[in-house]
Amino acid sequence: MLTITHQLPDDFLTIEPQRLDEVLRGPTLIHLEGDNPRPLFVSVLLHGNESTGLLAIQALLRRYQDQTLPRALSIFVGNVAAAALKQRRLEGQPDYNRIWGDGETGPEGEMVKQVMAEMTARRPFASIDIHNNTGLNPHYACINELDNRFLRLATLFSRTVVYFTKPEGVQSLAFARLCPAVTLECGQPDQPYGVEHASHFVDTVLKLDRLADTPLSNSEYDLFHTMAVMKIPEPFSFGFDSDEVDITLQSEIDHYNFTELPAGTCFGQIHRPEARLSCIGENGEDLGERYFNYEHGKIELARPTMPAMLTRDERVIRQDCLGYLMERITL
Repeated sequence: MLTITHQLPDDFLTIEPQRLDEVLRGPTLIHLEGDNPRPLFVSVLLHGNESTGLLAIQALLRRYQDQTLPRALSIFVGNVAAAALKQRRLEGQPDYNRIWGDGETGPEGEMVKQVMAEMTARRPFASIDIHNNTGLNPHYACINELDNRFLRLATLFSRTVVYFTKPEGVQSLAFARLCPAVTLECGQPDQPYGVEHASHFVDTVLKLDRLADTPLSNSEYDLFHTMAVMKIPEPFSFGFDSDEVDITLQSEIDHYNFTELPAGTCFGQIHRPEARLSCIGENGEDLGERYFNYEHGKIELARPTMPAMLTRDERVIRQDCLGYLMERITL
């Protein structure tokens, strides 16, 4: 499934994400030379409906068309087939940001093993995975190691940093074993500022000689730890504007993202006594009672917390999750 090339495919710098399958046969790893031979690794389109990464790389490379890159650059373009339909993934496909674990099997697992083998041999300087989200969220960076180099890399993008260790199988967790790795969340797709922000961040990292290991002051960043993922269990129906379902969610639930909410904040109503949100912690434990009360048919926070990536996209909720719950931490 994987194509490896050492030059940009024809029309790569101008092709629209939905037409990318016209110039790429599928997932593609592109190695480009630079003044510093130790490469920066960038992954884009792990989710086919998240176009900012590709557009940011195109903008960056157009700026360097007539000059040498300051550092070698390896670009992994992921789910080309899903991008053609502007979908996160196609039915029957695995999530391309859940297949990077050691035990992954099947053709997609073999593909990422090839990518990892290629990049292990090249000793990457850093890794950047570029994403969008469907709800209202600020731009922020995610790390998987509480390491000063990772934190410094993240804060070059945003002072808002999220630390997480689950879900497993994500690209940044795999690359964290090789180099400082960060995931960029660049707001919703098709927003010019997201493209500009991501493109200039990649350019900044290309020009770095090193990432210092010295600690940052706590005043230089806001660090949050993802404590649990919220899902709607399959037996329960849900919606936003109807009471003819098991769970009715607040119509503007994504406005809660990155707001430190007090206990008692309402997330919605239940219309079936046994209906509940699934709320799973990092070690697979059920944290539903820790975070939610269901008295009088309302879904209310049981403790202060901050949600992230809450979405109104019902397809994304079923394919992935409703959102995450976080707590502020200090180092």
